[in-house]
Amino acid sequence: MTGTDNRKIALIGTGMVGMSFAYSLLNQSSCDELVLIDLDKKRAEGEAMDLNHGLAFSAGNMKIYAGEYRDCRDADIVTICAGVAQKPGETRLELLKRNAAVFSSIINPVVASGFSGIFLIATNPVDIMTRITHKLSGFPKERVLGSGTALDTARLRYLLGQHLHVDPRNIHAYVIGEHGDSEFVPWSQALLATKPILEICEESGGNLRLQDLQDIAVQVRDAAYQIIDAKKATYYGIGMALTRIARAIFGGENSVLTVSAALNGDYGQEEVFIGVPCIINQNGAARILRLSLTADELKKFQASCQTLKSSFDELGL
Repeated sequence: MTGTDNRKIALIGTGMVGMSFAYSLLNQSSCDELVLIDLDKKRAEGEAMDLNHGLAFSAGNMKIYAGEYRDCRDADIVTICAGVAQKPGETRLELLKRNAAVFSSIINPVVASGFSGIFLIATNPVDIMTRITHKLSGFPKERVLGSGTALDTARLRYLLGQHLHVDPRNIHAYVIGEHGDSEFVPWSQALLATKPILEICEESGGNLRLQDLQDIAVQVRDAAYQIIDAKKATYYGIGMALTRIARAIFGGENSVLTVSAALNGDYGQEEVFIGVPCIINQNGAARILRLSLTADELKKFQASCQTLKSSFDELGL
């Protein structure tokens, strides 16, 4: 954080995800200054104009403008949403090589500007793009994080809340692992208030079965594919997830969010960025909150880590 009261975000990439984030920031008055940076400067200028015209209806007072990489110098957060879009039927990992090239053209000028804040990555495959950002930037690990499984976790709580007829905010359950096909729900750690979900299963008389939980986990995992099939892209949910992470950083909240963070021996893993519950504050991913996984869950998590490591290694960085 730059140490001033001016909360500044530099947003790189003004596509649907980037602008959903910007729109969410404006509606929630989550920052004071927002600079939009895009290869298509005219597009960024148009987006800034459009957002500015809504300022009169906003609860806050944001300064919004199109800018250049040099404008990252005094930003608290640089959020990267730039990259090529996921095609219908394309896995997140297939996006990898196409987006790795895009990132090398972004990170270098951002760092050269003198930026010393926190990188927040949304571009898919997000875990690997976050690791690439860390490698290219040379920043401390805690100051580079990705949106990880924050949105997957929100989807899980929404679906569980629907099934149990309770407010999703009272469900404490997480999706962990790769933001993609090897992600999973550690059900041993899932709670409604302080009551284990697996206990609710046992007592439900068949109203909530283990099969229902497995179905919900699959729905969560495949949600992006369904949305892409129906409307070509996903953006509102991730825009709001990014805003939630930014608020936790600006507020020094010490909130627990499932972001893509670097493991340092956690769960016996290193050299990987992956979706895990982290304590988020003004320093970024300040601390990983280790879950007490069962042996089976740990095996799934390690397999997810291996998937990401193998994909990263294939890039030859």
